[in-house]
Amino acid sequence: MRPITAVSCLLLAAVVGGVTARLLTPTAADPTPAADMMQSAASAALPASAFAAPPAPTSAAPMPSLAPMLERVTPAVVNIYTKQVVRVRNPLAEFFGGSRIPQERVQQSLGSGVIVDATRGLILTNNHVIEGADAVSVTLGDGRTFEAQPIGSDADTDLAVIRITATGLKSMPLADSAALRVGDYVVAVGNPFGLGQTVTSGIVSAVGRSGLTGLGYQSFIQTDASINPGNSGGALVNLRGELVGINSASYNPQGSAAGNIGLGFAIPANLAREVMRQLMAYGEVRRGSLGLYSVDVTPELAKQFDLVNGARGALVARVYRGSPAEVAGVKPGDLIVAANGQQLKNSQDLHNLEGLLPVGQAVRLDVQRDGKRLAMSATLKAQPKEIDGQKLDPRLTGATFTELPERYRQQGLRGVIVAKVAPGSRASLNELDGGDLVLAINRRQVADINDFRAQLSPAPKSLVLMLQRGSARGELPMK
Repeated sequence: MRPITAVSCLLLAAVVGGVTARLLTPTAADPTPAADMMQSAASAALPASAFAAPPAPTSAAPMPSLAPMLERVTPAVVNIYTKQVVRVRNPLAEFFGGSRIPQERVQQSLGSGVIVDATRGLILTNNHVIEGADAVSVTLGDGRTFEAQPIGSDADTDLAVIRITATGLKSMPLADSAALRVGDYVVAVGNPFGLGQTVTSGIVSAVGRSGLTGLGYQSFIQTDASINPGNSGGALVNLRGELVGINSASYNPQGSAAGNIGLGFAIPANLAREVMRQLMAYGEVRRGSLGLYSVDVTPELAKQFDLVNGARGALVARVYRGSPAEVAGVKPGDLIVAANGQQLKNSQDLHNLEGLLPVGQAVRLDVQRDGKRLAMSATLKAQPKEIDGQKLDPRLTGATFTELPERYRQQGLRGVIVAKVAPGSRASLNELDGGDLVLAINRRQVADINDFRAQLSPAPKSLVLMLQRGSARGELPMK
């Protein structure tokens, strides 16, 4: 749900219903004027009480309304505006002899946020609302505007924390989103299309929703409350006025300009609370790993490992040495059918669960092996965010490798990213570039950063990397 620059106008058609009266024409036998006859007929048809003023509303039967709750929570929902200076070339000006120096253009976007700590001025929002911004400003419901300081962000869960220095702030309490049920009433508050604070209502359509292409780790609350561009980072609240989720995305196969079709997604408050805790403590999110690589069950693999037809779960392909999975007793060929009581449909479900749990979290695994059901327990260990190539292989000296962003994994890509290459280093002389995606080592697919490290231990005699650079793919021998 990215901000857009154009706002479509909605034309509202009013249907006016009319009452047709039959004209009464006087006859020779009845000389009464027509106007007198119509007035007389109207007086006879309607009692005198019909012309009396409506009775005043009584306090004994108040109209049901969300207004009292919204009056408490809306001051905690803010509008966020960002500015980013981008450098652009003007080929037309260059063609006519103009300057070749790139010109600067200010790019603006908008979104929403939720004050969750009034004392410290802390605001939760989406990472994509502030990503790449050079300046972030926050406008409160009372009209005051403040410059915001980014505290930390996590692209893989699309969450960010910013801070403002202001007095008189109102915060919103966080609910236990694990208690949320399908059918619960919820209200979305945000700044759609930059129109200003707007409230929509609906119900929880689903919980734990995943499988959305192009997003990171996923365990979304799905709702039919309207969520549109600009609502990103806004609040999804329950009827007690508690924050149950951070609005993050909406789905429409025809694009956001086609309108809302009742498929909105919010990040659960429990996940947002944990991500915020880690961002405040470490400046980043430290994720744990089981230390295994799993694949989906195909008919061929089901036959090879003697699995029942239609078996679902995460089929273990590799278990890394010294990993929590190895310590727990997991072996290649095991089918992990559930984790922490949650049934797994495929390998992505297991990977998603790992990414949403903190380091040190115990994970209960239900494993199927040789037709028997086994119960195991593993404790997630921290996995490195980046690896120095020199520690893996001398031919990679000068290069730093990082895990592939989760949103690319959701698109089916696997591998590691070359984060940077030091000029003049051995990796640079081997023509490795920052931004390269390493897909395979010696024609063996690289699953993730753990697999990358495992394949280089010990260092192979020859080293050929399969790379993707832009839209091109090719092999690069490392010398």
